[in-house]
Amino acid sequence: MDDVELHREQILRHVSPVITGRFAGFQASYTRQIKIGRSALMAIFVAASITQMIGSLLRMRGPRRSFKELKKGPEFLVTPVRIRDDLGQIYEVEMHGQLPQSALHRGDLVQLTTAPQKDQTLPVRLMQVINLTTMQPLTPRIPTMWSHLGPALLLQAVLGVALVAALIALAVV
Repeated sequence: MDDVELHREQILRHVSPVITGRFAGFQASYTRQIKIGRSALMAIFVAASITQMIGSLLRMRGPRRSFKELKKGPEFLVTPVRIRDDLGQIYEVEMHGQLPQSALHRGDLVQLTTAPQKDQTLPVRLMQVINLTTMQPLTPRIPTMWSHLGPALLLQAVLGVALVAALIALAVV
């Protein structure tokens, strides 16, 4: 048997919503995609397409993303964070998004607020960190469906709905 296997630390899953301990470090980060609801995306895409069609008739051109590209959803950074409690046990939680590099240092006393994830096989998700050493509250931010679609597409969708509503109102009168 390998020496590494003999001295491997046991990583525990924490079930309480609050974990207090010493910051033990970040692990290797990776990306994960946010799933976007197909019906909401389809409604926004169709409404924006109406505005884009009218804009193309008026020779107004803007960047256009395909439905396939929008359907993929935004990617966000996932970083496993390890915390050591007073008994020396190590807990791992997932941080979605990013924090400033200087916010946490190894050995800082921290209090984490966590929430369970939909997939029960994953560690709990970090919602907020309070660095008790510096008394600094930190909240990681991740992209949302709305930030992925962007203000331009959302504005086009609103204009598309308004145009369709105006056409229906004119047809009824």
